[in-house]
Amino acid sequence: MSGHNKWAQIKHKKAITDSKKSKIFSKLVRYIGVEARLSKGDINAPGLRAAIEKAKKVNMPSENIERAIKKASEPSSQMENITYEAYGPGGVGMMIETLTDSKNRTAQDIKHILSKNGFPLASIGSVAWSFNKEKTEEGMIWKPNILTPLSDEDLELLDKLVEDLEENDDVQDVYTNAE
Repeated sequence: MSGHNKWAQIKHKKAITDSKKSKIFSKLVRYIGVEARLSKGDINAPGLRAAIEKAKKVNMPSENIERAIKKASEPSSQMENITYEAYGPGGVGMMIETLTDSKNRTAQDIKHILSKNGFPLASIGSVAWSFNKEKTEEGMIWKPNILTPLSDEDLELLDKLVEDLEENDDVQDVYTNAE
């Protein structure tokens, strides 16, 4: 009966789900930290409240949320929101929202991921014209004005590129105008 140990199977599945949760939680802790700094720890501020709701939707423990708010109210390194623009497969515009404590490191990471997939980083404003920034329940998001149709091959390349970008801890969201 070798190889029939349930715990071994559960352990591997748990490791995979735990690593996915960890990545999501670390991004949300950064997001909560920035919003807490902006609102000076006021939990009733709309931005911080939206960040907390986003964390609760993914079942983040309350003590993790409280710890992130408390840590953000202490003087330390500043986290910055930076938006990068790029063109992807088939000419699709991409808005890459990041949250970082090191602009240079994040810029190089984004450039590396894009170049590894065969795409350059676009200059400021070259993609933003095809998007509008809108306020929603989750916060501010980029809505495309113009949709770009993609072939199945380009769609697969775009999925891989977005997945690679979202693997980076500093990347919060990636918006595209793919149809």
